[in-house]
Amino acid sequence: MAYESTATSAGAVIDVAEAAFEAEVIDRSYDTPVLVDFWAPWCGPCRALSPVLERLAHEANGQWVLAKVNTDENPGISGAFRITSIPTVIAFVEGEPVNAFMGALPEAKIRAFIDGVVPSEADRLAEAAMASEASDDPAAAESGYRAALALDPAHPAALLGLGRVLFNTHRVHEAVGFLDRVPHGTPEREKAESWAAKARFQSESGVSGGETEARRRVADNPDDMDARLALTAALTAREQYREALEGLLEVMKLDRDAYHDRAHERMLAIFKALGDDHDLTREYRPQLAALLW
Repeated sequence: MAYESTATSAGAVIDVAEAAFEAEVIDRSYDTPVLVDFWAPWCGPCRALSPVLERLAHEANGQWVLAKVNTDENPGISGAFRITSIPTVIAFVEGEPVNAFMGALPEAKIRAFIDGVVPSEADRLAEAAMASEASDDPAAAESGYRAALALDPAHPAALLGLGRVLFNTHRVHEAVGFLDRVPHGTPEREKAESWAAKARFQSESGVSGGETEARRRVADNPDDMDARLALTAALTAREQYREALEGLLEVMKLDRDAYHDRAHERMLAIFKALGDDHDLTREYRPQLAALLW
């Protein structure tokens, strides 16, 4: 969800008792991330950590809230979250604890912890762009994704989103450039590869003259393997995957050399576009394997 900060710098640090914990921490975290500092007056490391947390909370100017829980005065909360050592800091986002640390960490590590919990400006821009995309406003979505990438050129969600918008507005060459930049190892990478595969098929379909021209060429000369491959590209661009896969299997049966290898590669690209769990992938992958062996 998009975070709309309810805190100001003046309200960035709050003391929370058991009776108010649900409202001040759980409910508030649906709008603004909340870091809960479990501490006690007698705890030396707590006295070292708390001022750093409070200063960072004020610096954040409402991007997140620091909720301080005195464990001596609120044993029920401490027990509920199994606090066995203080200081302990637990981050809450959308009503759930998402990360935690114990002890008086150096400021650099605290900042890194906060960065991993609190959405960056690029995150917020990408999420707003995604909402624009979902509401069928591609121009606003494109603008938002590009703004996010201006702040973070490797932002996975923004790269994927912009590539998707460009694909859907028929700018497939440009789409591939952004989709290929989605970092490996991120959740967005698999989806980006799927969209990039679709974009490449659309691009090839346009270069080869489209489906009508490819069908004419195949009808005139059934041995024209280039025409058969062009037809499968056109079919894939229209998401006629079954007919495309059948056509690629036929090419592999007719030619055991270069076209065989190209058809093999394109079948793998279609599987990537569809995903491993798609019914057509499950149906045609064994048929491909049978031809290879």
